[in-house]
Amino acid sequence: MAQAARSHHGLLTFLDTDGKSHPVENAVAVATVVIGVIAFVTAHFPHLHLVSSWVGLIGMISGAWGQLRSVTTGERFLLIIGLGAAGVGFYLGMAHGGLFGGVLG
Repeated sequence: MAQAARSHHGLLTFLDTDGKSHPVENAVAVATVVIGVIAFVTAHFPHLHLVSSWVGLIGMISGAWGQLRSVTTGERFLLIIGLGAAGVGFYLGMAHGGLFGGVLG
């Protein structure tokens, strides 16, 4: 019954299911989701391929690092959602022109 007695004080406390605070891991999980959404949305516009490919790459790197640091299932859930969205954004950005498409050549 310890779970019923603990109080929730914060926006991301639903991620701390083990009763301990994990501010760095929670921040990485939320940042990965935000970056993934940006990559996913910009990937649907072919002229934004530079944004979607670079942001997607950053999202995949931050999500992979977050998976190594994650402690709870809630963090891992958000990280997988963000990783998937970042991956879709990255690969569609690569298909539309890539990381340096038209800039270096």
